[in-house]
Amino acid sequence: MKKVLRILLPAALLLAALLPAAAQRSVEDLRARGITLPAPNRPIANYVTAVRSGDLLFLSGHGYCGSPSPVDTGKVGRDLSVEQGYQAARHVGLCMLATLQDQLGDLSRVKRVVRVSGMVNATDDFTKHPEVMNGFSDLMVEVFGEAGKHVRAAVGMCSLPRNMAVEVEMLVQIAE
Repeated sequence: MKKVLRILLPAALLLAALLPAAAQRSVEDLRARGITLPAPNRPIANYVTAVRSGDLLFLSGHGYCGSPSPVDTGKVGRDLSVEQGYQAARHVGLCMLATLQDQLGDLSRVKRVVRVSGMVNATDDFTKHPEVMNGFSDLMVEVFGEAGKHVRAAVGMCSLPRNMAVEVEMLVQIAE
């Protein structure tokens, strides 16, 4: 038995070291890195914030959580700069992380961010939607590492609910 442990223990330690840091993410880890999650939003109409199907979790469109900051509302290209839109998209990412934490109980259950659909409230002539949505995507990679990289759509809208600057839908694969 001791011989087996001498063989298996180093292998287990090596495997743990090779696991992506994202698998070990917790709310405490995020706080230590200066990332604080807001309270998740609750639906304000006849829908739910998330639906699970097998190992997939579909998150409905999210904007910012709580009271808006100055960058969370307005039209990018008129009221907000690309950099401010980037921050708005990051705020939406924090809100979605809060929903994931609420739904799953632990962010380490996120196996992979699969797909992101980003909508930017923008002027007709605005063309930098991907740069704005990088605020969201960069946060997912910061939190989940390689597992945070995803396929994505970044499109412009003539308006969004409550004048939100950014709205995002997301699909994640979760560990059973």
